[in-house]
Amino acid sequence: MTQINEADKESNIAGRDYSEKLDQLIETEAKIDKTKVEIKKHEKLIQQIIESNTMKKTARLRKLASSSKEKDVYIEHLEEEIMTYHLKLSTLKEETDRLRMQVQEFDYESIWRYAKNKKDNGEIIELLNQYIDQHRIAEANFNFLLQSIARIFSSEPQEYKQHIYQKLFKVLKEKTPEFMIRSAFSDDNFSLKDVASYRASLTNRMRQYQITGELPEMVLDDKKIAYRFMESQQVRIPWSSVDSYTYKQIPQKANIVIKPVDGAGGRGVYIVNEINDIINVKNGERLSNWDLLLNRMEKDIVEKRVEKDQWVIEELILEDNNDKTPARDIKFYCFYGQVGLVLEIIRTPESKYCWWDAEGNRVFTGKYNNSLFEGLGVTNDEMELAATISSRIPSPFIRIDFLKSENGLVFGEFTPKPGNYDEFDNETDELLGNYFVEAQGKLEHDLINGKQFEEYKKIKQEANNDSVG
Repeated sequence: MTQINEADKESNIAGRDYSEKLDQLIETEAKIDKTKVEIKKHEKLIQQIIESNTMKKTARLRKLASSSKEKDVYIEHLEEEIMTYHLKLSTLKEETDRLRMQVQEFDYESIWRYAKNKKDNGEIIELLNQYIDQHRIAEANFNFLLQSIARIFSSEPQEYKQHIYQKLFKVLKEKTPEFMIRSAFSDDNFSLKDVASYRASLTNRMRQYQITGELPEMVLDDKKIAYRFMESQQVRIPWSSVDSYTYKQIPQKANIVIKPVDGAGGRGVYIVNEINDIINVKNGERLSNWDLLLNRMEKDIVEKRVEKDQWVIEELILEDNNDKTPARDIKFYCFYGQVGLVLEIIRTPESKYCWWDAEGNRVFTGKYNNSLFEGLGVTNDEMELAATISSRIPSPFIRIDFLKSENGLVFGEFTPKPGNYDEFDNETDELLGNYFVEAQGKLEHDLINGKQFEEYKKIKQEANNDSVG
């Protein structure tokens, strides 16, 4: 995670990145140029067979052969050779594509179009199987290479060994072999911070939920339970409908927000300032009447942006009541009593994002880099509020989402599993991964020493009683 105000550091990073990409580009272009030469060589050979050799040999056969049958046999033989060369050429082109995919960096859209073309041509399964096999083999070879380097340096001077191991920890992550981990326990100079991963931690947490069917933070994914819990924390919550509606049943009224019961990332969320002034939060589209709203909601369902035709309405929270500015989102990434990251979002006229670290510095995280803006940030009191609430939830991680109104923060929802959490850059993933590991350790310590989480347990028990009743 990189601070935006560290200009010199950014310049150095950019310089290293440019140098590495330039090296890669030179090698890639050389390999592609070599492949092009091979293709041209085969194309030339094919052309020679068609235009020269074929005619000469068949001309001689016409003079010497006693029957046209022998000519036909020989021509068939030449045609088979030509087909063989065409096949080799096609294979060579496929190898070129695979080579480019392995060593040249593409943007997502280019890869998507390539995969879509394969799908349309009925070749996607073959492509998938090929790349799965290639990835498995390449990853195994890569890990063997890195482990071999680690073994080689295990008997080198301590300074060299430490330098190499820290490089390898950053790449191997959870695949770090035991003998390297052992070094970190026998020598305090070896840090395992580079091994931590937020992606891996959160994915394992979701696997745990899949196996056990229950996690403390998932209880708060239910908005009614979440509201009840936050009321117990004396945190303001917006008015919300008790019942859910189908999209056709939603009452026509102003100053509300319409949300799907199950949704994320602003999909299916609509701000109704007035009946003739409605905003689609996901794309910023302004709708001039209720019929257009119903049309967009129906499309959300048909196109699977929203899973179910179940919606709730909430009080519209404004940042400025005078000009009807919708409240910005403030999302705290909380790790059991500690805030690791804050995301600030404005939704209109288009969605823009700003990231803040725990010290209040603007940072890059690898997410939304093309849609950033200079936000207003949060106060120390707001940071402390989020941290305190998370310390009362028996979970190593939960995101706490607020809306920033004229009069301060208004609770939005708890998010146990943020969408697209895999898109953080490696530096941010590592940082949040260490927050996660630290939080898990603190939580286990508190549980062993008898911390009861009374407020959380009370809300959970009330929710269980409601469901039974």
